[in-house]
Parts: sequence; C-alpha cells; structure tokens
Amino acid sequence: MPHYVAIVEEAGPDTAVGVWFPDLPGCFSGGDDLDQALRNAPEAVALYAQSLADEGRALPPPRSLTELKRDPDVAGDLKDHMVALIAATTAADATV
Repeated sequence: MPHYVAIVEEAGPDTAVGVWFPDLPGCFSGGDDLDQALRNAPEAVALYAQSLADEGRALPPPRSLTELKRDPDVAGDLKDHMVALIAATTAADATV
C-alpha cells in the first residue's frame, strides 16, 4: 500500500488544521485539531483515488520525502510545516 507525504499546516489552537498532499493536486483535508486532521486524511486520499478511478486514471506514484525536498515548489513548505505519511486506502477502509 503506497504512502503519501502530507504537509500539515497548524496555525494555532484557534485555527483549523489543514492537510494537503504535494503528489495529489487538489487533495486536501483538515480538522479542528491535529488528531482529527490526521484521522481525516486517509479518507481524503481514498476519495481522491475514487475520483481518479471514475475518470479511468490511477493515483500517481508517491515521491519520497527526499525527492520532495528537491522540488522547489514543495521544499519551502516542508521546512515550514510538519509532515506525515498517509496510507492510500479505499473509501471503505478510510471510514472504518
């Protein structure tokens, strides 16, 4: 099962936590706190995968953290925010 690097943006206790995936353009998630945002992230990936599948496309292969650090479009965000690895699951698995 592939795992995708997620960038976790946490601005403080009074702000929602955002999660986005450099390898999955337009795929994002969030929550009221860090724990909720990380619990919601696999479902976002699963829904994104389902949307691609409906179009006859597959998820792109995930890049490693080392590869992402070399990408100038992502490197700054990796320095400024926390990262997490999120497993690609099916929508049914993600909501269990």
